[in-house]
Amino acid sequence: MKGVVTAVLGGGQGSRLWPLTEYRAKPAVPVGGRFRLIDIPISNSLHAGIDQIYVITQFNSASLHRHIAQTYRFDVFSPGFVNILAAEQTVSHRDWYQGTADAVRRNLDRLDDTQPDDLLILSGDQLYLMDLERFILHHRAREADLTVAVKPVSQQECQGFGVMRVDDTGRIVEFIEKPKDPELIESLALSEEQLKHLGFEAPAGSVLASMGIYVFRRGMVGRLLRGNTKSDFGQEVIPAAIEQFNVHAWGHTGYWQDIGTIPSFHRANLDLTQPLPPLNLYSAERPIYTHPRFLPGTKINRCEVLQSVLCEGSIISASSIRRSIIGIRALVQSGCEIDNSIIMGATSFDIGGGANSPAVGVGRGCKLKNCIVDLNARIGDGAELINAEGVDEADGENYAIRGGIIVIPKDAVIAPGTVI
Repeated sequence: MKGVVTAVLGGGQGSRLWPLTEYRAKPAVPVGGRFRLIDIPISNSLHAGIDQIYVITQFNSASLHRHIAQTYRFDVFSPGFVNILAAEQTVSHRDWYQGTADAVRRNLDRLDDTQPDDLLILSGDQLYLMDLERFILHHRAREADLTVAVKPVSQQECQGFGVMRVDDTGRIVEFIEKPKDPELIESLALSEEQLKHLGFEAPAGSVLASMGIYVFRRGMVGRLLRGNTKSDFGQEVIPAAIEQFNVHAWGHTGYWQDIGTIPSFHRANLDLTQPLPPLNLYSAERPIYTHPRFLPGTKINRCEVLQSVLCEGSIISASSIRRSIIGIRALVQSGCEIDNSIIMGATSFDIGGGANSPAVGVGRGCKLKNCIVDLNARIGDGAELINAEGVDEADGENYAIRGGIIVIPKDAVIAPGTVI
């Protein structure tokens, strides 16, 4: 694995995750109460023994820079690193990245600097634990030029993914990005026997979808990207590659969730509150690494807590917390009811508050249901954030609703008694 370099695609502006991405890059969005999205692909790489990692991004990267600098420090005897490759103007390029493939193309010289045997490309907005060493060894055993990690999805879900047809050896023979034609989708559906042959336990009629995770043989990225304007792996690069090169699929059988939208982000986070969550964050062998903090334990005063995650440094008083995540340094004052919500917490214990502004956190007697409250937000006493009218999409003063989920942006102030 020492011959592998990882490139994490930080994504574009992250508009589907707005307002969580209003002031930060998508990989810097907090997840699970105490992590950042970028911790997921970096941890997966480190568990595989891959410690030469680049993060390619272009929007609001200051907080991402800070998190990586504070978290991933290798000693002087290690060649390992986690480096940011932010978009920059050059003599030949003065515009933004035009897509995933274009972002890699513009950084090829840096990615090839150590002459890696394989280039591993990961997405920065997914929640999963994957044995990347097995993935790469499979790629090498098949002598593949390019290998794509795949998962079975339903025919309804597949319209948001790149989907494919494979032969009996696992070689990809057809690839379609985000298909819409029902007849075409039906033609790609797999029988139960075919799915079992590929190692999947999935309903008959499922379709193989790309996870946006790839490994390229040495020099192959340059052959596919140099001298052309292909901007996207799914739409252009992979369909062209299967006509000229040996392109294989590798099946991931564990948990994987794309969290590129507010509803999917909300759902994936709350999945972690289940008694046996689909993603095991309690694994001694594969922990998720993040910035080490020196915080006191959670303080709980006369509360009812059901199926929730309470993170260090938080203080919760005389409240009901049900199927929710209470993040680091979060303050929940007495008499609150919090259901199916994510309270991200605060960046410091200096909670402030006064005559004209509530303290950071959730004030007294508040009701929150299906909410995401970003870092350092202030919810005034008696506020009710419950979306009683069932609004699907809306933008208001200091809040947004996406897919029925109320989102309170970072540093926002909700006045006492507000009803949303």
